[in-house]
Amino acid sequence: MSDEKLRNVLSSLAPVARQLDVLPSGRPAADASYVKLDTNENPFPLPSIVMQGARAALERQYLYPEHDNISLREAAGYAYGIATDQVIAGNGSSELLGLLYRAFLTPGDRVAMLSPGFSFNRKLAMLHAAELVEIESAETPSLPIEKLLSGPAKDAKFVLLANPNNPTGLYVPLADVERLLARSERLIVLDEAYVDFAPDNGLRLLSRYANLLILRTLSKSYAAAGIRVGFGFGHPALIGRLRNIQNVFNMNVIGQAVGISILTHRAAYEGNHRHIRDERQRVSAVLSQLGFCVPPSHANFVLARAPVGQDGSWWQAALAKEKILVASFPDKSLERCIRISIGTKDQMDAFLAAIKAISARIKTRSC
Repeated sequence: MSDEKLRNVLSSLAPVARQLDVLPSGRPAADASYVKLDTNENPFPLPSIVMQGARAALERQYLYPEHDNISLREAAGYAYGIATDQVIAGNGSSELLGLLYRAFLTPGDRVAMLSPGFSFNRKLAMLHAAELVEIESAETPSLPIEKLLSGPAKDAKFVLLANPNNPTGLYVPLADVERLLARSERLIVLDEAYVDFAPDNGLRLLSRYANLLILRTLSKSYAAAGIRVGFGFGHPALIGRLRNIQNVFNMNVIGQAVGISILTHRAAYEGNHRHIRDERQRVSAVLSQLGFCVPPSHANFVLARAPVGQDGSWWQAALAKEKILVASFPDKSLERCIRISIGTKDQMDAFLAAIKAISARIKTRSC
């Protein structure tokens, strides 16, 4: 295609698409020798009984997946004690988050989110020509309700709350969430991606508040990040409309089958969850001894603030040299932080050995 033709094609893109950077065609992936603790995956294999469902689904690969994910939605309703028409299933909870932006926002609208929060919301807001209002929250287990009801967030079409939050791991009491629901006339989206590692969940609030929508995923606590299964729970009038704008056959037969099997055999994951909670405590204790500040986490990761004079990107690079991958963040409030996913015992032993060795080579002061 000539340069002139390409310019003509690109100029006809929608204004928002024209603003997007061109993604590179590829990037080198970390090989298997790296310990991958940067994306909050749960590294354990699926239980054998769940794997049986995946293998059986492969034998039906020539068929289209079930329309409207009805069997998967029924399984989720049964597992969580709600009606099937209160459930929407998606290709990960990120697909369902995108549906909310499509359903609620027109150019110029606002959506509110606690900050720091899931950065993908910034892109979704931009794509819908909407304004994302980020409300800074203190590092305490309480919800800034007044900030979410007034000021720049007052006119937001919906409010996004992650509980526990990513990347902080902070869990706010459900009583705070209920107070916000009771006082607000807007939709409150409660993202419970990490809730299986937390002390409570918001499911019981669904019957009392029509302005509540809960997002769940099987990626974190059920070791299915690569299979992409997520759910939304809410009032049938809202859920039915969201299902109506979903892409046809939005999930594949493997995702549907594995999702049903996981929901049927959730007890098989109790040891997995216990391991993550125990390792989370062990890693937090060692990091604290090394001079990091580690707030209590209720997720499958810990956020650690480096000692004074150090920043997160430095620690990320230093650990990468030891073939340990962790996350760092550009946000001003997180510049000194690294986030470490909780993996297997061997993975966490390797991480702790590396960070102890690096700490021994540098002078540190208390954070």
